[in-house]
Amino acid sequence: MAAFEIEAKWVNVANGDLQIDAYLAQPQGEGSFPGIVVFQEIFGVNAHVRDVTERIAREGYVALAPALYQRLEPGFEVGYSEEELKKGREYKVQTKASELLSDTQASLDYLKRLPNTTDRFGNIGFCFGGHVAYLTATLDDFKAVASFYGAGIATLCPGEENGATIDRTKDISGTVYAFFGTEDPLIPLAEVDRIETALTEQGVSHQIFRYEGATHGFFCDRRESYNETVARQAWERVLELYNAQLKD
Repeated sequence: MAAFEIEAKWVNVANGDLQIDAYLAQPQGEGSFPGIVVFQEIFGVNAHVRDVTERIAREGYVALAPALYQRLEPGFEVGYSEEELKKGREYKVQTKASELLSDTQASLDYLKRLPNTTDRFGNIGFCFGGHVAYLTATLDDFKAVASFYGAGIATLCPGEENGATIDRTKDISGTVYAFFGTEDPLIPLAEVDRIETALTEQGVSHQIFRYEGATHGFFCDRRESYNETVARQAWERVLELYNAQLKD
């Protein structure tokens, strides 16, 4: 199928009194399309995240990337220097699971109100967003979850003193594809094994992909860690997931 022509713009997603900046990309023309929520890295909804959002739209989905740091610094967007990395991490540790879930539900509600979406939804997230993708997989609407190198899933939960996001695996009803590099210094392979075990024990439909030689951030073509071959393979798996779970 030929790629769709798309239109993309910034929109505001209302969550009570909070107005969340979000980048919306959608196919042009008539028709109804599944919705995808895109979760940023710690660097904000930057050029790479916007590009991924547009790529998803070209495949026939309505994609929305909400700003996860809206409460902390509206409009936050940085590159990949050590200084910018430090700032992104400072904001990451101030996030809370309850707010991330609430903001994601608001993003889903926004997608549902659009005239060109179906009733099927998925997500995708990278780095910190990979963790958020797994966390928000517990929302009933998500039938397809793509989590890329989400650090801390097995060891912590944002803003919570006790427990880890992995403990919520029992609440996942959709299909989870999780992607990891074997050389990722932030995610020991033992933690990947724990995630796979939890998904299996809880009866969650899933696939875990371990890419030999790949490190953290292998999907991002703006980072030194980018691995073109692995990124292409992973993207094919994401489309496979979405096509199977979200399209007739």
